[in-house]
Formats: sequence, structure tokens, C-alpha cells
Amino acid sequence: MYFEEVKKVIVATLRCDEAEVTEKTMLVEDLGADSLDAVELNMALEDAFGVQLPEGTMAELKTVGDIAARIEKIKAA
Repeated sequence: MYFEEVKKVIVATLRCDEAEVTEKTMLVEDLGADSLDAVELNMALEDAFGVQLPEGTMAELKTVGDIAARIEKIKAA
């Protein structure tokens, strides 16, 4: 449900090619995201979706689909 919006945030934040980002794309392995990227992405997602991601959440989320699912779960709560 939130995949396309999450994808836009990831492309803008990590400055990657939109074609590279699918639900199964792995942040570290496929996009080369490091810990600083994770912090920037966390802040960008919180701003874009108006949510608060608990500390350490980005370390648990491996794929773009994982992020979209977590955002959906938080928004539904």
C-alpha cells in the first residue's frame, strides 16, 4: 500500500536509480546503504509519513518491502 511512496523517499534520499528499487530490493546489499544513509532515510521516512520509527527500526528492516510494511503497520495502529 505504501510501497510507491516509500520508493520515492528512498530514491530521493539515497540518490539511486528508481528502476533499482523494488519491494525485494535490499538496502545494504543492493543499494549500498551505510549507517549514515540509514539515519537519513529514517528521518526522511518520518517526515514523509508523519510517523515516529522506534530507535533501531532501520537495522531490522532489510528490504524496501519491509519498510513499506512497517510504515503501513504504524499508520494502521
